[in-house]
Amino acid sequence: MKSIINEFLDQVKQRNPNEPEFIQAVEEVAETVIPYIVKNDIYYGKNILLRMVEPERVITFRVCWVDDSGEIRVNRGYRIQMNSAIGPYKGGLRFHPTVNLSILKFLAFEQVFKNSLTTLPMGGGKGGSDFDPKGKSDNEIMRFCHAFMSELFRHIGHNTDVPAGDIGVGAREIGFLFGMYKKISNGFTGVLTGKGMSWGGSLIRPEATGYGTVYFAENMLKIKNDSLEGKNVIISGSGNVAQFAAEKVLQLGGKVLTLSDSSGYIYDEDGIDLEKLEFVMDLKNVKRARISTYLDKYPNAKFVKGKTPWEVKCDIALPCATQNELNKNDAKTLLENGCICVSEGANMPSTKGAIDEFHKAKILFAPGKASNAGGVATSGLEMTQNSLRFNWTREEVDLKLKEIISNIHNSCIEYGKDENGYIDYVKGANIAGFVKVADAMLAQGIV
Repeated sequence: MKSIINEFLDQVKQRNPNEPEFIQAVEEVAETVIPYIVKNDIYYGKNILLRMVEPERVITFRVCWVDDSGEIRVNRGYRIQMNSAIGPYKGGLRFHPTVNLSILKFLAFEQVFKNSLTTLPMGGGKGGSDFDPKGKSDNEIMRFCHAFMSELFRHIGHNTDVPAGDIGVGAREIGFLFGMYKKISNGFTGVLTGKGMSWGGSLIRPEATGYGTVYFAENMLKIKNDSLEGKNVIISGSGNVAQFAAEKVLQLGGKVLTLSDSSGYIYDEDGIDLEKLEFVMDLKNVKRARISTYLDKYPNAKFVKGKTPWEVKCDIALPCATQNELNKNDAKTLLENGCICVSEGANMPSTKGAIDEFHKAKILFAPGKASNAGGVATSGLEMTQNSLRFNWTREEVDLKLKEIISNIHNSCIEYGKDENGYIDYVKGANIAGFVKVADAMLAQGIV
């Protein structure tokens, strides 16, 4: 089996040189899915996984825009349309200086499985630009978004490809992007998700990824007859996902000890309660300041510069910042400090070494493609509401979100439970996501 997996990975590496993040994502899937393929004649010999790792379409384009000083700036735009077997391409746009083909292909590949797990009819895609919104004025961001959409518009549509937000792309950016799409296309359609409530958005959408990450953790704990009540929780990041993960932890009775950004992390021994969280939201969403500014109002807290929060003793860890932020040594530290559950809010935040440590210790570990699927699930619900020209209530959307997360959890158990009762959520999520897409690809023939 190992030789079959290695032969497959060698072929992928040859075709995708210098793309470490993409190879990492493919390797994680291959190690669990290929043994399943070999055991099932319906998939064996059809090169299904090889077809899945090859994007259906890779689009790159130039984005020219003018900054506030009148200088012409040039950035690179991307859209990876990975797989449309079960529905239109669906996945976010990321604006960040680190954006490149490797990162977007890994995100698009993960998105295929994540969208499949939701059971909603959505294929997988991802896109973005190496543009950095940090330090830019609203007018500069508007000009960039308009320039970006003036090229991207020809490749997307409400039945073709429906982008959403990601790192660096929030409500402001989605608004500017949608405005230009509407103008160019001369139509008001649900082509983007994460829209404002007054123009086609869905309640709970901003909260959905963070809420879903915590709902998944709660589902895992229930298997052990446990809950979040009274648990010490450490969270990385301080953006949208981290903020709403913290909010849901507090609602379910947990205690939030940390938040972070690229400069370091804050540790508040007294707990980051709802009042403090509101301050963080203003700090990050309105003032766009560094997380260290938290200490100006709450001086009893500590700020640890240049580090991630995984050294803090906790019961539950929620990595909600970015890929590969939690490595093998971090995992060992978490385990030594008594961590019993890790639920990923970001995409692939744990390295392979870290995941191996969690599995060795047999703690509860949820991969992002399962635990953070709440965001894209609610995007799917937004698409449905747009098609219906209708809005569900907050309670209705939250109930549907909980149900989707519970169903994903059950799918992971179905394919990930071993004979000793241990649930490998990575294996379960990968196989459950693969089966639906593979069945659709077989039904549609070689296209």
